[in-house]
Amino acid sequence: MKQLSTRFSMAVHTLSLIEMCPLECTGDFIAASVNTNPVVIRRIMGMLKKAGLIEVRAGIGGAYLLKSADDITLLDIYRAVEVTEENRLFGIHDHSSIACPVGRNIEQVLQQELQEAQQAMEQRLASTTLQQLGKQLVL
Repeated sequence: MKQLSTRFSMAVHTLSLIEMCPLECTGDFIAASVNTNPVVIRRIMGMLKKAGLIEVRAGIGGAYLLKSADDITLLDIYRAVEVTEENRLFGIHDHSSIACPVGRNIEQVLQQELQEAQQAMEQRLASTTLQQLGKQLVL
């Protein structure tokens, strides 16, 4: 069974902390809040930096957003840490029997459905900004 990735939720958690308290956001501080190893957080922060969402202060610690929280969507974050060819939301099993009418056609039929589901999820993520989410976090 494929294990579900938690990179996206950890990245949202990380960016939310950076937005709220940038000077305190060392890898250790974030890792304590997320309750994970600092190495995991440094890896995620590297992905966020590569995507142009954050800058990390070397030596003195802390990080800051490179865009306004109102300009960062959940889709931006998802794409920064989750989207790779191997890590799609859905996958289709290999080597179906071409002798079987289902096996012969399942990939083509299912591919369209899965593509539409992926697009719907991405549209939903694109409609929420980090700022909107942050307002819900500090009720």
